Amino acid sequence: VQLQASGGGVVQAGGSVRLSCVASGLTLSRYGMGWFRQAPGQERELVAAMHNSGDTYYRGSLKRRFTIFRDIAKHTAYLQMNNVRPEDTAVYYCAVQNMYGYYEYWGQGTQVTVSS
Repeated sequence: VQLQASGGGVVQAGGSVRLSCVASGLTLSRYGMGWFRQAPGQERELVAAMHNSGDTYYRGSLKRRFTIFRDIAKHTAYLQMNNVRPEDTAVYYCAVQNMYGYYEYWGQGTQVTVSS
């Protein structure tokens, strides 16, 4: 199983960025997956998650700005980030759960930097 995250970069506050996570070696529709982020000096936190049924979860008020979705045919999950803020600056990781609900498979991370 491999997860390849991409799409990060430098974006101005108020702008948008879409992160992608291409999965190989598994079928996304069979597993739950999530997007995490880790800012410097802080612990990694779950930003958004999608159950294998398609149900979604978002951390706090991020639901108003972030959207998690997937394209099964492309084996790809996405995190659409709108109206980004400097506090969204972090390394973003995608991860897939195993059958026990534990996030076992991780992508390499992609840096998002929001400039004010």
